[in-house]
Amino acid sequence: MLRAFRDAFRIPDLQRKIVFTLLLLAVYRLGSAIPTPGVNTAALEQATSGGLFGLISLISGGNLSQFSIFALGVLPYITASIVIQLMTTTIPALEKLSKEGEEGRKKINQFTRYAAVGLGTVQAVFFSLYITSQPQFLAPGWDAGFFTLFVMVLTQVAGIAFTMWIGERITDVGIGNGISLIITAGIIAVYPREIAATAQLLRTDQVQILSLVAFAAVILVTIAGIVYVYQAERRVPVTYARARAGAAGQARGAGQATWLPIKVNQAGVIPVIFASAVLIIPNLIATATVERAPDVNAFIQTNLTFGQPLYMAVEALLIFGFTYLYNSVQFDPKRIAEQLREAGGFIPGVRPGTPTAEFLGTISGRLSLWGATFLVVLTIMPQLVQSATGITTFQFSGTGLLIIVGVALETLKQLEAQLTVRRYDGFISKGRIRGRLNN
Repeated sequence: MLRAFRDAFRIPDLQRKIVFTLLLLAVYRLGSAIPTPGVNTAALEQATSGGLFGLISLISGGNLSQFSIFALGVLPYITASIVIQLMTTTIPALEKLSKEGEEGRKKINQFTRYAAVGLGTVQAVFFSLYITSQPQFLAPGWDAGFFTLFVMVLTQVAGIAFTMWIGERITDVGIGNGISLIITAGIIAVYPREIAATAQLLRTDQVQILSLVAFAAVILVTIAGIVYVYQAERRVPVTYARARAGAAGQARGAGQATWLPIKVNQAGVIPVIFASAVLIIPNLIATATVERAPDVNAFIQTNLTFGQPLYMAVEALLIFGFTYLYNSVQFDPKRIAEQLREAGGFIPGVRPGTPTAEFLGTISGRLSLWGATFLVVLTIMPQLVQSATGITTFQFSGTGLLIIVGVALETLKQLEAQLTVRRYDGFISKGRIRGRLNN
């Protein structure tokens, strides 16, 4: 795959696409350094360093902790995409629209944009109300009035729309999926600062060199494991029966063998995000019960905070539950079995119809178990490693690494596909020229 990235720079068309993509990502990162008017970024960054805020801030490249003009960025679009995707499998009108080809896809994308702006507006209002309710989060000279709230919400909604436009332009004109590349660029942008902070701990003897080496080794092993699991899939053999004309014009039966790929990690990082969203509820309860129920507050602070055994156990159970729930919605064995039967396909040794659906459901359930286990290890392991090594300055997040590795692999695959198309076109063009010369 790395050869594809090297060969892409030898083709002028791909060079322009790569440069265009990098320029738009640079524009996004430039906007990430511009704070929203009226916000004290230093105080806000200290308050959003852990929990769900920390995870969202990591995905947004630190924009939320600084509440820049792109603080929400692609987060509303991601939420809207998940909601529309789930609704497509449950609402017949949207399901019918998704089967109408390119025109249907454009309409669904348009619905997703509208939903993203609507969700972004609601999220911007809540975050702005949270900031204006805390005087320490307001910049000098700004009050908690309506004008401040209006400016913050308007800035965030404009940032959401502009970020979606950047992502769509990268997808249409550049290389790779624009939204995914924006998320990846935001995560990577945080690493230099965290590496510098970790190096400072080493210079001041606050961390041992052996712990740092072990920490780096775990990260490399994690990346290798993500690459392996991300590309792992169960290939279910499928045979399509079709008729083709023989030499004497008679129809002859022929079977076309292929396979149905089912990924081990079908849900991606969505179960982790949902589990983190649920686990912020105890923190909200702890905040509300500081004076009214001190015993409840003490229990939550002792057991349901990041890194505690009970917290990790509950998080693991939630990840398992959300993985099975998401996979059951996304992968419908009955629908796939029906599509196979309509297309004249069948799984060797399995009868079409209900037996095929049950067979695919069993495979999906087993793969969901391994996928959920992988996500749990990827989520819990960083907490254990940071506790064991004492290195907390580097945001070692399995979720972030999963996003980076997944986007990198998909982008390289797109480069390989475009290189293959250009080589094929060149081969055809040379063949036509030789044919004309021979004639």
